[in-house]
Amino acid sequence: MSVDDNSPYYDLAQYHYDLPPELIAQYPAEPRDASRLLVVEGKGGAMHDRYFKELADYLHPGDVLVLNDTKVIPARLLGVKESGGQVEILLLRKQGPEWEALVRPARRLRPGYRILFPGFEEAEAVITAELGFPGGRRLVLNHCDEDGFIARAGHIPLPPYIERSDESGDAERYQTIYARHSGSAAAPTAGLHFTTTLLEETKAPG
Repeated sequence: MSVDDNSPYYDLAQYHYDLPPELIAQYPAEPRDASRLLVVEGKGGAMHDRYFKELADYLHPGDVLVLNDTKVIPARLLGVKESGGQVEILLLRKQGPEWEALVRPARRLRPGYRILFPGFEEAEAVITAELGFPGGRRLVLNHCDEDGFIARAGHIPLPPYIERSDESGDAERYQTIYARHSGSAAAPTAGLHFTTTLLEETKAPG
């Protein structure tokens, strides 16, 4: 790939590559650190196929690992329009009493529109505003204990390349081992490969 240094724009087509669907794992590796790791040398750019459990071998004194310690919440809610059509809500960010969310399909879901949740008859989501990106909506959850409702009705938001429904084990497997504080609307996938042993090994270089 080459880019003209005199051009302020990049041709995104240069970043396209073939990724055969059969090479996209639909379930995480076990154990966690058995996932593959691509190592690119800083000088020369040589590449090596390794395993994540070998990460500590490539760390040096003074290197810094930044860990995202937020817990993934079951932020994916499945509801229905008052007309009966299905709606999927992905809660993104809490803003006071409201949530910023990604709603699909969002067409015709204007402020004041209600979304219901079968099996949770009292709960509803009410659209309060449209946001400036496709499917973006601001909403409030009414007639429910919000945290309890999300915990019971919500689904773990799997990465978009996982083409299956969430399963009971995903609630644990798509959390990092060092997750502490609730709030993430998506799995911090880079950190899912750490085990307790590997995390300790990364401290050895100093």
